[in-house]
Amino acid sequence: MNQKYIHIFSIVLVIAGFAFVAFLYWAEPKTLAEVTTKGSVVMGTYEINKVEFDQGLSSFRQDKFPDARAAFDRADPEKRDAATQYYVAYSYYRQGWGRLSNDDDLFKLGLAAIDRLIAVNPTYRASDETLGIKTPAELKNEFEEGLKITPSDFNPMKLTRERK
Repeated sequence: MNQKYIHIFSIVLVIAGFAFVAFLYWAEPKTLAEVTTKGSVVMGTYEINKVEFDQGLSSFRQDKFPDARAAFDRADPEKRDAATQYYVAYSYYRQGWGRLSNDDDLFKLGLAAIDRLIAVNPTYRASDETLGIKTPAELKNEFEEGLKITPSDFNPMKLTRERK
């Protein structure tokens, strides 16, 4: 083999090694699984775990919201899938919603989840017919309104409202 090609190959190999080390410092993975997950994000081949997503969806439909969020977190560890993040935010909404008052802590967590979703895909629209709220903007509005204290919060007719 020509000596010039050996030098070029060696330089490319060293540059690739430096790039890999830089990636490890940037991503700070704790396990080998995290290395492959973060690598797939960088390469653009990231996919969620459909089995965990389906398990989370099943828990969501049974109103087991903490279990659903745990399954969604396992399905989408990088928090990059719009549908998964929408269900995470919606689970905070459904669990925190109350006829008399809302759980502010859960609503704040839901607001953070919806902000992550908007950063990933601001034009997302849910295709699930069982959900009363279809877009991130509507859900964000529900969270923001639920966190405010207004005179309408003391309206006795509020007891007749339905959860979306």
